[in-house]
Amino acid sequence: MLERIKAILIKEFKQVLRDPRMRTVILISPILQIILFGYAANRDIDFIPTAIYDQDNTKESRYLLHRFTYSGYFIPKYYIDSQQEQDRMLDKGLASVVLRIDRGFGRDIRSGRETSMQLSLDGSDSNTAMIIMSYAGSIMGKYQYDMLKDKAASIGVDSGIPSVDLRDRAWFNGNLVSRDYYLPGVVASIVTIMSLLLTAMAIVREKEIGTMEQLIVSPLRPLELIFGKLLPFGVIALIQCAMITILGVVWFHIPFRGSLALLILATCVYLFTSLGIGLFISTVASTQQEAMMSVFLFYMPVFLLSGFAYPIANMPQCIQYFTLINPMRYYLVIVRGIFLKGVGMGILWGNFLPLLAIGLIVISMSALRFRRQIA
Repeated sequence: MLERIKAILIKEFKQVLRDPRMRTVILISPILQIILFGYAANRDIDFIPTAIYDQDNTKESRYLLHRFTYSGYFIPKYYIDSQQEQDRMLDKGLASVVLRIDRGFGRDIRSGRETSMQLSLDGSDSNTAMIIMSYAGSIMGKYQYDMLKDKAASIGVDSGIPSVDLRDRAWFNGNLVSRDYYLPGVVASIVTIMSLLLTAMAIVREKEIGTMEQLIVSPLRPLELIFGKLLPFGVIALIQCAMITILGVVWFHIPFRGSLALLILATCVYLFTSLGIGLFISTVASTQQEAMMSVFLFYMPVFLLSGFAYPIANMPQCIQYFTLINPMRYYLVIVRGIFLKGVGMGILWGNFLPLLAIGLIVISMSALRFRRQIA
């Protein structure tokens, strides 16, 4: 049995690696994806193009605008003097926010009357808009507190203004860098799509070129054929996982605080599912084009419901139930827990068990269907 499995393994590796296009997909594609995700998947807002619309132009208005522009976030790109220009800035996307101060702002401040300023922002990207509003609220809160302190000092109140000093502490990702959160998820994304594609297309290719019949009439038993077909793509997926991990840690300085052995174990368990699904697709598709379309048709909902970019807790309750049968959901939690938190099996076993159960069910059903098809 081992000799027969060894023969099919050698055949599969030769068939995969001698194809220049396949070598490109296996070696270059993961590197390109991790680089693109590393530079593009960044939701940190460090640069906010800002338009200044100061109708008051007094010492008080300039001081408040100075608070915004010297915060390091609001970068003054335009100085405007009309409502039409304000609308044009936002309509064309030239500025993400317009800071507007109307006439009388300085006079109201000096006289102690309530006054206001306007912050008009582009809300088409709700996440960016909420972050900008948070930055602006923080700046305005500090400005008002300082103004109250100055007012208290001017009337001889020496006891000061009571305040609460809020000091936040973020665990596991101290600087709240979004790249550190997204890039470990790229491991799950690439392992999923590559194992699905390679498995489904390789088996369908055998059907197209007519060599599947030769394999069926060979001394190989069905389980040996299945094992010999799936193992090479599992090895390739593990190599890609190692490439992505090394590049993420070395090039993008993603923290890796957990156990490498646990990451390999989790990837092997997850491959039960992805390879099994690829095997199932190969039994349904008749051509490589059908296999490719089926893979992407399956991958998109799995990706969207995995928690990669959108928190599962924010999804409707009925959709959250569907995520319970999504293996990528559990694998993402494990990968991020190993990378960012450094937790071990004592914490992650609750995700390992459903991942293993789903994998065993999927690989068993797919292998049974494949055996029936070649029998």
